[in-house]
Amino acid sequence: MPNTKDILVVTTNDISGYEVVEVFGEVFGLVVRSRNIFSNIGSSFRTIFGGESAGLTKLLTDSREMAMDRLRQEAADKGANAILAMRFDTGDIYNIMNEVAAYGTAVKIQKKNQ
Repeated sequence: MPNTKDILVVTTNDISGYEVVEVFGEVFGLVVRSRNIFSNIGSSFRTIFGGESAGLTKLLTDSREMAMDRLRQEAADKGANAILAMRFDTGDIYNIMNEVAAYGTAVKIQKKNQ
Protein backbone atom coordinates (compact mmCIF):
# COMPACT_ATOMS: atom_id res chain seq x y z
CA MET A 1 0.00 0.00 0.00
CA PRO A 2 1.47 3.39 -0.96
CA ASN A 3 2.35 6.04 1.60
CA THR A 4 -0.46 8.60 1.53
CA LYS A 5 2.02 11.41 0.76
CA ASP A 6 3.13 9.45 -2.35
CA ILE A 7 -0.37 9.48 -3.83
CA LEU A 8 -0.46 11.84 -6.79
CA VAL A 9 -3.49 14.14 -6.73
CA VAL A 10 -4.43 16.10 -9.85
CA THR A 11 -7.41 18.14 -10.96
CA THR A 12 -7.13 16.84 -14.52
CA ASN A 13 -8.77 13.71 -15.95
CA ASP A 14 -5.46 12.16 -17.00
CA ILE A 15 -1.75 12.47 -16.33
CA SER A 16 0.67 12.99 -19.18
CA GLY A 17 3.06 10.04 -19.54
CA TYR A 18 0.92 7.71 -17.42
CA GLU A 19 -1.90 5.31 -18.12
CA VAL A 20 -4.71 4.29 -15.81
CA VAL A 21 -4.52 0.54 -15.23
CA GLU A 22 -7.25 0.24 -12.59
CA VAL A 23 -10.13 2.42 -11.41
CA PHE A 24 -11.28 2.12 -7.79
CA GLY A 25 -14.01 4.73 -7.94
CA GLU A 26 -14.88 7.91 -6.13
CA VAL A 27 -13.16 8.79 -2.87
CA PHE A 28 -13.92 11.51 -0.34
CA GLY A 29 -12.22 13.44 2.42
CA LEU A 30 -14.74 15.27 4.59
CA VAL A 31 -14.15 17.69 7.46
CA VAL A 32 -16.73 19.60 9.49
CA ARG A 33 -15.35 22.12 11.95
CA SER A 34 -16.92 24.78 14.10
CA ARG A 35 -15.46 28.17 14.76
CA ASN A 36 -14.90 29.23 18.34
CA ILE A 37 -16.88 32.09 19.83
CA PHE A 38 -13.91 34.49 19.68
CA SER A 39 -13.40 33.76 15.99
CA ASN A 40 -17.09 34.39 15.35
CA ILE A 41 -16.95 37.73 17.19
CA GLY A 42 -13.77 38.74 15.34
CA SER A 43 -15.34 37.82 12.02
CA SER A 44 -18.40 39.91 12.85
CA PHE A 45 -16.15 42.95 13.39
CA ARG A 46 -14.39 42.22 10.08
CA THR A 47 -17.72 42.49 8.27
CA ILE A 48 -18.17 45.96 9.77
CA PHE A 49 -14.63 47.31 9.37
CA GLY A 50 -13.36 45.20 6.48
CA GLY A 51 -10.12 43.26 6.15
CA GLU A 52 -9.06 39.65 6.20
CA SER A 53 -10.26 37.37 8.96
CA ALA A 54 -7.02 35.56 9.79
CA GLY A 55 -8.80 33.11 12.08
CA LEU A 56 -11.22 32.02 9.37
CA THR A 57 -8.45 31.85 6.78
CA LYS A 58 -6.51 29.50 9.06
CA LEU A 59 -9.65 27.44 9.75
CA LEU A 60 -10.30 26.96 6.03
CA THR A 61 -6.65 26.25 5.22
CA ASP A 62 -6.42 23.65 7.99
CA SER A 63 -9.75 22.14 6.95
CA ARG A 64 -8.61 21.76 3.34
CA GLU A 65 -5.39 20.06 4.45
CA MET A 66 -7.34 17.68 6.70
CA ALA A 67 -9.77 16.91 3.86
CA MET A 68 -6.85 16.18 1.51
CA ASP A 69 -5.21 13.88 4.09
CA ARG A 70 -8.47 11.96 4.48
CA LEU A 71 -8.93 11.80 0.71
CA ARG A 72 -5.45 10.34 0.24
CA GLN A 73 -6.01 7.86 3.08
CA GLU A 74 -9.26 6.57 1.55
CA ALA A 75 -7.52 6.17 -1.82
CA ALA A 76 -4.58 4.35 -0.22
CA ASP A 77 -6.98 2.03 1.63
CA LYS A 78 -8.41 1.02 -1.75
CA GLY A 79 -4.95 0.40 -3.22
CA ALA A 80 -4.79 3.50 -5.42
CA ASN A 81 -1.63 5.44 -6.15
CA ALA A 82 -3.33 8.49 -7.71
CA ILE A 83 -6.51 10.56 -7.61
CA LEU A 84 -7.87 12.11 -10.79
CA ALA A 85 -10.29 15.03 -11.18
CA MET A 86 -9.91 16.18 -7.56
CA ARG A 87 -12.27 18.95 -6.50
CA PHE A 88 -13.19 20.83 -3.33
CA ASP A 89 -16.66 21.67 -2.14
CA THR A 90 -17.38 23.81 0.90
CA GLY A 91 -20.36 25.12 2.77
CA ASP A 92 -21.70 26.42 6.05
CA ILE A 93 -23.88 24.47 8.43
CA TYR A 94 -26.20 26.57 10.62
CA ASN A 95 -23.84 29.54 10.12
CA ILE A 96 -21.59 28.18 12.89
CA MET A 97 -19.78 25.28 11.22
CA ASN A 98 -17.80 24.93 8.03
CA GLU A 99 -17.75 21.81 5.87
CA VAL A 100 -14.96 21.04 3.41
CA ALA A 101 -15.13 18.03 1.11
CA ALA A 102 -12.31 16.93 -1.17
CA TYR A 103 -13.29 14.31 -3.75
CA GLY A 104 -12.01 12.63 -6.87
CA THR A 105 -11.51 9.29 -8.60
CA ALA A 106 -9.04 6.83 -7.06
CA VAL A 107 -6.96 5.03 -9.68
CA LYS A 108 -3.82 3.01 -10.14
CA ILE A 109 -1.47 4.50 -12.72
CA GLN A 110 1.75 3.37 -14.33
CA LYS A 111 4.24 5.02 -16.65
CA LYS A 112 3.49 4.50 -20.33
CA ASN A 113 5.95 2.41 -22.32
CA GLN A 114 7.84 4.73 -24.62
